[in-house]
Amino acid sequence: MALSSSDRTSDADLAALADLLAGPLLPAARGLLGCRLHAGGVTVRITEVEAYAGSGGDPASHAHRGRTPRNAVMFGPAGHAYVYFTYGMHWCVNVVTGVEGEATAVLLRAGEVVDGLATARERRPAIRRDVDLARGPARLCSALGIDREAYGTYLLGDGPVRLRPPVRQVPPEAVVAGPRVGVTGAHDLPWRFWLDGDPTVSAYRRHVPRIRR
Repeated sequence: MALSSSDRTSDADLAALADLLAGPLLPAARGLLGCRLHAGGVTVRITEVEAYAGSGGDPASHAHRGRTPRNAVMFGPAGHAYVYFTYGMHWCVNVVTGVEGEATAVLLRAGEVVDGLATARERRPAIRRDVDLARGPARLCSALGIDREAYGTYLLGDGPVRLRPPVRQVPPEAVVAGPRVGVTGAHDLPWRFWLDGDPTVSAYRRHVPRIRR
């Protein structure tokens, strides 16, 4: 999908986004709100994210126990896509952040489809409301057509999956922080960030461990 003239991004703006992603995890997570992700003929404005600090002792991170073939891209450099398969049916996409070797990343949890709406609807025919097309990390990937082929993609380049800065900067007062969704470890850590009042933000569900009988 070619960017429209209104979506062109200057080299300076891309450099600023690269610097943000290479910096501390939580500012990078907040700074991803409002950014645009382009893939598969669809553009999504990111409205909800979740931060994970792999080598920093975060038990909910896929990199908590060290490097594996699955999570290798998380160890850097920043700006690449970490895509993983979950529950045997869903893809999820993360943006790698921080210093190379630290394995920090930000899960893209939800977004608003701002271009390619017809294509997103074709991919999600059971979804009745447009605000639900990319509401949740699996739906977001489905709407964008993201799968294992996007693993390791450099998102600030000109590849098939591209991350671009916000059209308008998000004011700090528009960002809300709260606990992460559905994780078994450090579930009360307030590392989920979202745009206050945005209807595309996913519903919060605290993880409840299953009781073995």
